[in-house]
Amino acid sequence: MAGAAKAIGGVASIESVAHVIERELQGVITDWLARVEQEPDLRRIPLNFEERTGHLPHLLHDVIKRLPLDAGTKAPISKAAAKHGDLRRKQGYTVAMAVEESRLLQVTIITTLHKNTNDLDFSKLLPDVVTIADEVDAQLKEQMLRFMAADTAEHVKGK
Repeated sequence: MAGAAKAIGGVASIESVAHVIERELQGVITDWLARVEQEPDLRRIPLNFEERTGHLPHLLHDVIKRLPLDAGTKAPISKAAAKHGDLRRKQGYTVAMAVEESRLLQVTIITTLHKNTNDLDFSKLLPDVVTIADEVDAQLKEQMLRFMAADTAEHVKGK
């Protein structure tokens, strides 16, 4: 019943952004994968469904956990993002490819929220979108730190 307000005794049921993302988790993953598969650079790394999407539930749960925190709360370091950065580097991803995946995740989450606007409290939507962008960017930062650490280790080893 996504995209339509749920009537409970004639009153619309309003959900939090976190609840909508949780409810639509599999749809977010499916939609994200469809976007990824449209990108030639990302498609050139041959991965099966699990290899391509296995990290997403963990990253999305980090987003969901972050949403109820007070505005301005610094994002906790995402262990899932660090692990994902290591994995993607081993799989042959470039920094640009990791950035593109992250961008597509933000687009997919926000598109999912747009499809469910009738279920959302508008007064909290924009602050939550800001939090989502901040969390996904913090996760990307953690991934890039892992890419750079691995590059440094290889450089030191090669000397």
